[in-house]
This record gives sequence, structure tokens and C-alpha cells, in this order.
Amino acid sequence: MKMKKIVCAVLSVAAAGSLLTACGGGSSADENDGKTKVTFWAAPNPTQVKFWKQMATAYEKENPDVDIEVTQMKESPSSEATVQSAIASDTAPTMSENINRSFAAQLADSEAIVPLNEVDGFDKIIEERNMTESMEGWEFSDGNQYVLPVYSNPILFGWRTDILNELGYSEPPKTYSEALEVGKKLKEKYPDKVLWAKGDLGDPTAWMRWFDFFPLYDAASDGAAFVENNQFVADKDATIDTLSFMSDLADQKLLLTDQVTDPFETGTSIMTDLGPWTFPNWAEKYPDMVFGENYTVSSPLVPDDMKDAEDVKTYADAKGIVIYSQASKEEQKAAIDFLTFVYSDAKNDLKFLEMTNLIPARDDATENETFTAFFEENPQLKVYAENVPNAIPAMDNANYNDIQQILGEEAWVPVVTGKKEPEKAWTDLSKAEKEELKK
Repeated sequence: MKMKKIVCAVLSVAAAGSLLTACGGGSSADENDGKTKVTFWAAPNPTQVKFWKQMATAYEKENPDVDIEVTQMKESPSSEATVQSAIASDTAPTMSENINRSFAAQLADSEAIVPLNEVDGFDKIIEERNMTESMEGWEFSDGNQYVLPVYSNPILFGWRTDILNELGYSEPPKTYSEALEVGKKLKEKYPDKVLWAKGDLGDPTAWMRWFDFFPLYDAASDGAAFVENNQFVADKDATIDTLSFMSDLADQKLLLTDQVTDPFETGTSIMTDLGPWTFPNWAEKYPDMVFGENYTVSSPLVPDDMKDAEDVKTYADAKGIVIYSQASKEEQKAAIDFLTFVYSDAKNDLKFLEMTNLIPARDDATENETFTAFFEENPQLKVYAENVPNAIPAMDNANYNDIQQILGEEAWVPVVTGKKEPEKAWTDLSKAEKEELKK
């Protein structure tokens, strides 16, 4: 409720200062030579902008009565602020991408975006793109679907197999105890090396928990919610297990929270959280990093009692498309038709993957022959595609930033830095989150 009031206040102030701006995010058919105009803000990533412009051109050739105008979403001061300002000034586009589930919760809370499940044709997209399983994690607490995920990047973990081999291991550990055993042998042979080195581990900033706490928590809890229906519902055992593992790593000097340049690539650490956006950088900066030779990619570590678990869950760095409430019914219909055109052909998802290195949010990428050749050439990305159905997107709560800041301040950072025991961290976390959610 607090966040809703804040968002509304911000939008009201912005609207007051925008009275001279043009009203309406779209144009009528009469103003566009009888065409329906769909304005689409692509993510502030040149490869994504290029992809959507190509899709718009292809669609318009088959649908001359529709004009798809693709422009890049502005990042200054942030893409979220750009969207909120546009909504306030009644200049929002018909639709945009680059929206994660948490920001979508803010927009839905203010009724600024459309429940896509209420728009004719949305179900057809889900079916034709083969993404039913992946969509399950995107359902919001009110039962609606506000986002069509474009890509889903499971956060997996890289392991230096060359160093593991030196320690006598042929594959990465799967459980906490196995990882600690590896860590012990690592310290015996290489006292200066650690299991995990990352400056962000000791920083309470909210968004950083997407890449350390949540992958481990999602794995330990089998994808249980952290906050749901504005209630703190985190799995106590899974949270304490996750924190206890981090505490053990800290106690055994297997963590490094100082800022170190490329610790995994240089061998300072043998494990790291890893997204698929890393590999193009390695190709240029670290061409000696070769999948299957000196590193591999695997699911997050799990508690010992989950050693036989399959389909281990993890966090999804995932964003998608929303349709704004300011759009007319005609524009909404055309937007869905455009998305149906794009996602009814798997070759378009292949083109997106080739151009962006982002994993399409579909269930069948590793089974669909359209992608076979690509994954044969990029086996490291195949692991990510296999894990898309196991990836859990960000929480659907408008107050996510404060919730995750509390997580960092009350639990994660104090445990990682040895200032709190896991049980105490859980107690403080639970109390603080419940108080926050009452506001």
C-alpha cells in the first residue's frame, strides 16, 4: 500500500509538470493514413533494438494496415524512471520490453499495464512459443499475467574444472558439504585461492541479492516464494540453510568480498555466479576460457538432503514485454498480433539468441531442432536453455527494492561478514520484513 501511494504521488507530480506535453502514447488510425500505429520501446541494448526493428519490418510487409514504430527505451536517469514519467505525462508507448516481474508489480499496482491474459490472442502466443512451463513462475499474486517474458537467463554457477582436476575431482560439487570438502583441499594446495570471490557479496544493495542469495535460496527451497500476497512467506529452513552455508564458507576463509578484477577468470576463485552475457566478453578478453576444458557450468549448490534432486531451481534474470493501459483496444489487439507473428516461428527466437546471446523464454529450446546447430556451436549456452523451466523470476511485489535491501542489511551481509549467526539473521530478517510489509 505504501509503495502504491508513493508511485501515485510520483506520477501525479510528474503529470503536473507535463501539462504541455503531447497527450496519448499512440495515434489514431485516421492520423496515420488509416493505419493502426503501435509504438514499441525496445530495451536499451543495440542488438535488441536491431532485432525488433527487423521484426517490425517483416510484420508490416504482411500487415500493411499496421505501423510498428520501434525506438530504444531511454536509460536516463533509468529505464524505470523513463516509463513512470511517460505514464504520468500520458505519453506511454503501446508496449515496451525490458520489464522484470518486480517492476511490473509496481506498474500493475498503479493499473498502468494490462493483464495480458485478458487480451485475446495471448494464450495463443504461449502455446505456439511452447512456454507454458516457463510462464508458471510469472503468474502474479492476483492470478494475472502482466508480462510476456522475452528472455530468461537462469543464474548458474561456473566452476574451474582445471583446478578441480588438480584437486582430484572430475566434476563440480553438488551439495554444501561437497563444496566445503573441495574448499578444504583447495586451501591445502593453494592457500591464497578461495571458493567464491566477489565484492558484491558484502554489499547490501538490493539488486545484488538477485545474483547471490536468490539462486541459492531458490535451489534450497525448490523455488518457494520469498514474499507473496504482500506477506513474508520465505521458507525458514531453506533460508537458514543458505545462510549457514555462507557462514561456513566465511569461517573457513573460502569467501573473498574485496573488489578483485576477474577473480574466476584469473583463478583466484574456482566458483562464480554466471550469466550467459559473460561469454562474449570472455571471447574477447579471455579466449583461453573454453567450456569443457577449463570451466563448466552447473546448477546452484543445494543442501545435503537434496543431493539427488533433479531440476534444481535458480533465479532467473528475466525481462519481458508489457502493454500499457493507455493504449487503445485497437492498439492492444495489433500489439498482440505483432507478438504472435514474432513468436509463432521459432526461427525468430533463434535470430534473437544469435543477435543478443540472451536465452529465449521457451521450454523447448534444447529439443527444438531449430536451435540444434546453435547449441552444438555454443554448448555452454545449452546448459542455460535447459534450465529455463527451472528459473524463478523476481518477486511480484511493488516494494521489492526495500524488501531486498532489508535482506542484505539484516541477514546476508551480516552473515557473510561474520557479524551474525544464521539463526539470529533469520529472526531479525523475519521481523524486519513483516514490519516493512505492514506499512
